[in-house]
Amino acid sequence: MDSIFSSFKIDDRSMVSFIKREIHNLAIGMGFTTSRAGQTDIILAELTSNLIKFAERGEILYRATSFEGLPAIEMYCIDEGIGIENVNKIMNDGFSTSNTLGHGLGAIARLSNVFEIYSVKNKGTVQYIIIGSKYDSKESGKRKPFDYAAVQLNCPKELVCGDGYFVKSLPGGFQVFVGDGLGHGVHARDAVQEAIRAFRVTREHDPVEIIRDIHASVKKTRGLVATIATADYKTGLWNICGVGNISTRIFLGLDSKNYSPYNGIIGHNIPRTLNNTVVPYLKNQMLVMHSDGLKTRWKLSDYPSLLKHPAGLIAATLYSGNVRGNDDATIFVGKVN
Repeated sequence: MDSIFSSFKIDDRSMVSFIKREIHNLAIGMGFTTSRAGQTDIILAELTSNLIKFAERGEILYRATSFEGLPAIEMYCIDEGIGIENVNKIMNDGFSTSNTLGHGLGAIARLSNVFEIYSVKNKGTVQYIIIGSKYDSKESGKRKPFDYAAVQLNCPKELVCGDGYFVKSLPGGFQVFVGDGLGHGVHARDAVQEAIRAFRVTREHDPVEIIRDIHASVKKTRGLVATIATADYKTGLWNICGVGNISTRIFLGLDSKNYSPYNGIIGHNIPRTLNNTVVPYLKNQMLVMHSDGLKTRWKLSDYPSLLKHPAGLIAATLYSGNVRGNDDATIFVGKVN
């Protein structure tokens, strides 16, 4: 699991110099050259300029990560502004909607190691950027059987996150854990991290038995809610079990299967009888799991063509407009290739 994203809300130009300085210092601290840190400044200048100009306000999410084995900064730029009617057209240098030179998005794309954008007219835009410490490093292009990403943030004013997720590879498949410690802050973080430790070491493959293992391991903590989803390549099935309000949906196109977890608190009280929900494991499925830091009544049909984009861009788009803003928030998206 990567580090938690930091968030900066940008609603006027006074915040721009501050966030540019923060990310510049992060880049230098990670070993970026002065030149590469300067290119990072250019990317931030273009992103924030567009936010103020076209959306009036927005949000930058960023964190330290790695890319192709090298230090990198990962960012999302999110707004609910006027959107872009034709992304391909506006990506061409020289095209402008505001009587400027029109080099903004093209410059971001050129200077980034990874650049993805999703926009819906009159609903907003989400941009995904990876800035590697080495300018010319590129993605391997190799498709993974299960491509996943998550957007995870602390509750506002908290220094730690009480949510957690982990993906564990198995010889014949994989398992996904998403959990939410009760409340937020240090004690919630301790509960979910203890649950992840138990999840990582258990030898059980059955989600029901994994939940029981975690329940026994976290009894001295505040407790948590969590869901386990196991994919088995041999049987061609998902097995899913959870206790508490982690929202879980599996999509095939716009059709979805919602999983309803059991009532209870892992570490305190779980039902005596637990059973898995069994769902076929199919190519082109998408698994979405999130904590109650996000609203549950979103519809994928509200986001035209979103499914064709990478998992991280999907997660950030669903985060935008659905985050409650009063709790830790985690949204996990995985795509079966």
